[in-house]
Amino acid sequence: MSDTADAADPPASGERGSPLEYVVRFGAMRMLGVMQSKQPYRYGDEVVVRSSRGTEIGTVLCEATSASLDAISEPVAGRIIRPVAKDDRAQRQHLESQLGIDLKICQRCVDTLKLPMELVDVERVLGGERMVVYFLADGRVDFRQLVRDLAKQFQTRIEMRQIGVRDEAKLLADYGDCGQPICCASFLSKMPPVSMKMAKLQKATLDPSKISGRCGRLKCCLRYEFETYEALAAEMPVPGSLVMTREGSVTVMAQDILSQQLVVKTDDGRRIMIANDQVVSVIRASEPPRRKSSRNQSTGNSDPES
Repeated sequence: MSDTADAADPPASGERGSPLEYVVRFGAMRMLGVMQSKQPYRYGDEVVVRSSRGTEIGTVLCEATSASLDAISEPVAGRIIRPVAKDDRAQRQHLESQLGIDLKICQRCVDTLKLPMELVDVERVLGGERMVVYFLADGRVDFRQLVRDLAKQFQTRIEMRQIGVRDEAKLLADYGDCGQPICCASFLSKMPPVSMKMAKLQKATLDPSKISGRCGRLKCCLRYEFETYEALAAEMPVPGSLVMTREGSVTVMAQDILSQQLVVKTDDGRRIMIANDQVVSVIRASEPPRRKSSRNQSTGNSDPES
């Protein structure tokens, strides 16, 4: 009997014959799948699943509700076979201990064929059905001979997967500048592009070394509060606007978006800070800065997988 099931819990849909469905995270790339199960599980339970790649170990995240599915792009279908047993953990530990050797063998085959690619990592599926080889390359690579050579070496199916630098960080990086585990390896299920406009609006430093993540691209966290900043900024006159306050007309020089305050210049040349709610009306609105094309805005974070 599994320790993941609690006899006191109402087995709702399980008793009516319809399978339960859970969102399960699995694989080195932390893929998300919707897995059917005949018994209930809880958040954090480790389970053995059958995915499109084979038999592997995953972690239950939540029930597959409509809200949870909306947050997942292209979930993988599968089923939960059983809770993880001691033998499963021992097998996983053995496979992980061999990854360094496996990577060296793969690298030797790549060097022999002189292929223009950089190996990043390898992953063995628990059931032994396949090995996944992750690599970086500037363009398309003809790796048909490499697959044949690796299949002879490892006696299993070989899957070659070309990834971008953000996926490389997802595989290899650990912690970000904030001291927390990197977002793409912990909770992000989608990685939309991030632009310099987001950094500028939030008054972040534009020093690339300080606003770039472990992948070398703009940090994903620049997107988290961007919509809030945009909504707050929309309620404020833009710099250059002539506005009327209770004390007279002033020219807006700068915005402090979070505090909803404005740096303004009075008629006698003084610069003072006032609250945005002190603006009675906008006499002359300044033209907002012309936006560059989205291609230019996304420089530094235009991954193929974005």
